[in-house]
Amino acid sequence: MVIILKKNADKASVSRLEEMLKNKGVSANHIEGATQNIIGLVGDTSAIDVENLLAQDCVENVRRVQEPYKKANRKFHPDDTVIPVRDTIIGNGSLQVIAGPCSVENEDQIMTTAIACKKAGATMLRGGAFKPRTSPYSFQGLGKEGIELLIKARKETGLPIVTEIMNGADLDLFADVDVIQVGARNMQNFELLKALGKCGKPVLLKRGLANTLEELLMSAEYIMAGGNMNVIFCERGIRTFETMTRNTLDISAVPLLKQKSHLPVCVDPSHATGIISLIEPMSLSAVVAGADALEIEVHCDPKSALSDGGQQLTPEKFTEVMTKIKDICAYLGRPLGK
Repeated sequence: MVIILKKNADKASVSRLEEMLKNKGVSANHIEGATQNIIGLVGDTSAIDVENLLAQDCVENVRRVQEPYKKANRKFHPDDTVIPVRDTIIGNGSLQVIAGPCSVENEDQIMTTAIACKKAGATMLRGGAFKPRTSPYSFQGLGKEGIELLIKARKETGLPIVTEIMNGADLDLFADVDVIQVGARNMQNFELLKALGKCGKPVLLKRGLANTLEELLMSAEYIMAGGNMNVIFCERGIRTFETMTRNTLDISAVPLLKQKSHLPVCVDPSHATGIISLIEPMSLSAVVAGADALEIEVHCDPKSALSDGGQQLTPEKFTEVMTKIKDICAYLGRPLGK
């Protein structure tokens, strides 16, 4: 980090700034140039508040020379992070397919869908027990009962389960959940992220609909700063000016995140497009781009779904998509599953 000082900055103010920086645990190297004076900081600057520095009377500008995220940064962790989830592994070069309904609605629905997903080749089961909805009158999920039904489906199929948390106060209910999902609307719910940092479970962190990749990386940093290194990014589309799709899938996020970070990357083509016919091509694109996992919505009867029926595949269509995914994986030499 480099601090650019104002011309004719008061020496006493500069001395106070340097003392403050010393107390933060970084070394401050004062460099006097012909036209500009700067202070170069050496050490861990991740805890340095740029806004606080800019508020100092003697400071003209502040520039970072390294990214503010450290634990999620590939520069400090060159090897890919590999995350075990029961008998499944995410991040080892294989492809995992997380499939299941948007919402857990009842026992018959989740059991029928889970069995169909397993038969088609899915390696993990998703399903919303707690559902954040735009309208307060929409189905909000079954809560604790929904988690219990997911656990029952796991016992039947052997598929690890992924479900979304909305409130840190509910964390105890997720004790037997395999992967805890953070939805797009909670990507910057920092108190929730801090709580997940202490839970030790793998966290599937979805990108917010209007968030940059650096903001996504910083959200992962919140979880990792708490001691939980098992974070999986999920690109699920961002909101743009385009209205023909629900969101715009930023497929470039996959290789970019892999360049910037060592953490695995998942792609959710269902929320990214909101259109059934686009799920297959977007899934195949994500596999080619290097995604470690896909999260695809599947429902045994989408027409009667209580949420997002228009973007959920039937088991038959999912089977067709999985056939194409298997073909792409075989061509690329990527194993599907373990």
